[in-house]
Amino acid sequence: MMLTQQDTLYEIEELLSTLTKPEKIQILQWVVADLSDTFMGIETSPNVCGGEPCIVRTRIPVWLLVRARQLGLSDSEILRAYPTLYVEDLTNAWNYFRAHRSQIEQQILENETA
Repeated sequence: MMLTQQDTLYEIEELLSTLTKPEKIQILQWVVADLSDTFMGIETSPNVCGGEPCIVRTRIPVWLLVRARQLGLSDSEILRAYPTLYVEDLTNAWNYFRAHRSQIEQQILENETA
């Protein structure tokens, strides 16, 4: 059976009632970021990393962090591997990936086959 949009909204409403306040805040931040298509902490500059989206104040591309996570590294392991990063940087990277999944997956593919 295929869910209708109304069914999906009802299901989301039900799930929201089970979440804690911090979890609801996180979801709200995701929704705002997705609606605005502005991702604090992520910058794209033609002269940095070939124009790939990177964490601000670094040259660490979002695709690299996403790939590390796909390979099984935890957030704490990623933070240890990249000591210039903060927890907020990873949150920003995951939010960006969620909104630009195909772009980041393409960058992973291109960089791994280069």
